[in-house]
Amino acid sequence: MPDSPTVPPTTPKRIGVAADHGGFDLKEYLAGMLREADYEVLDFGDRRPQPDDDYPDFVVPLARAVARGEVDRGVAICGSGVGACMAANKVPGARACLIHECFSAHQGVEDDDMNVICLGGHVVGNALAWELVRGFLQARFSGAERHRRRLAKVASLEGGETALCAATL
Repeated sequence: MPDSPTVPPTTPKRIGVAADHGGFDLKEYLAGMLREADYEVLDFGDRRPQPDDDYPDFVVPLARAVARGEVDRGVAICGSGVGACMAANKVPGARACLIHECFSAHQGVEDDDMNVICLGGHVVGNALAWELVRGFLQARFSGAERHRRRLAKVASLEGGETALCAATL
C-alpha cells in the first residue's frame, strides 16, 4: 500500500496560546501577529507577567483544549520551552514538541501530527518564533500509513500499554 495522504488538508484557524512569565512577552507578540494574520486567538494565560506563576497552570488547559478540538493548534511558551513541552505531553491527545528551528516546525506536523508547538521565550527571538509558528500552522499531516501506524503506537502509551513496539518484545 503506497504512503499517500489520507487526511484532507484543512487550515487551522483557532489557535490557543499559553505562557508563564518566561514566555509572556513572546506570547503577546505572537498573539498579535496571529490576529493580524486573521487567526482567532484564544489566550490561556498568563494575562500579565508574574514571576511566581507556573507554566502547567496555563499549558495544561491549552493542551486539553487542543486534544478536545476546541482549538485547532496550540502555542505553548515558557523560558526554555522544555517545561511547557513536558506539561503539554502529559495530556492525552496532545502531541507537543520543543521547536527552535524551521525544519522541525513543519516536519513535526507532516510526519508526526504535532498539534502543540513549544517555544522558549528566552531562547528564540520574535522574528524566528513567528517564522516557526507560521511553518507549524501552514503544515499539514500527511496521513501516510507509516505515520498513522507510528502515532497509534505512541497513542497506545496514553492508555498505559507498554509492550507495543517490536523492540520491547
